[in-house]
Amino acid sequence: MKAVTTEIPATQGVLLAGGLARRMGGGDKPMRTIGGRTILERVIARVSPQCDGLILNANGDPSRFAAFGLLVVADDVPGFPGPLAGILAALDWTAVNRPGVEWVFSAAGDCPFLPRDLVIRLQDARQRENAELAVAASGDQSHPVIGLWRVSLRDELRHALVVEDLRRIDRWTARYPLATVTWPTQPLDPFFNANTVEDIAEAERLAALDAAG
Repeated sequence: MKAVTTEIPATQGVLLAGGLARRMGGGDKPMRTIGGRTILERVIARVSPQCDGLILNANGDPSRFAAFGLLVVADDVPGFPGPLAGILAALDWTAVNRPGVEWVFSAAGDCPFLPRDLVIRLQDARQRENAELAVAASGDQSHPVIGLWRVSLRDELRHALVVEDLRRIDRWTARYPLATVTWPTQPLDPFFNANTVEDIAEAERLAALDAAG
């Protein structure tokens, strides 16, 4: 692994929890429990120390997340258009509330084993490669929902969502210089996400391997 030498600029974090969880029969995936802790609790513990502030993107009644102590920011693009809408909501919120911050880091709210060096490695790659965006990968799979976004691109993202009806993150990131940072998948894939009931059972097994979890 190449040494990281980045002086990290202030980075606002957002956890994306706006999905409909259809494959789990509805409800909030991040509220499922693994090893006695909710998935969201595990994600917050991993991401919060890496960011200069953390918000939660979710739709519906925000009070269901009150116990986690995070500000909840909803999509303002109707129709549940997917994670790009959550990223846009975070970019807009940051522009208004933290005008000195130029970068937002996003992570999926259903990934309980996220690396603890996500932000520093993404920022390092972005600076070294002079990229506009940076995303995570593991093995040969990219995870574009876990990435680094320039706040100044928010108007372009809104146009893509509202005017072009763009939904896939990788179609949007393909428009810009993009840095990709890859993590190993052993002893476990740090970007494992719990999409189904069966995944929850697998996550229980993986939690036993994740000594730092």
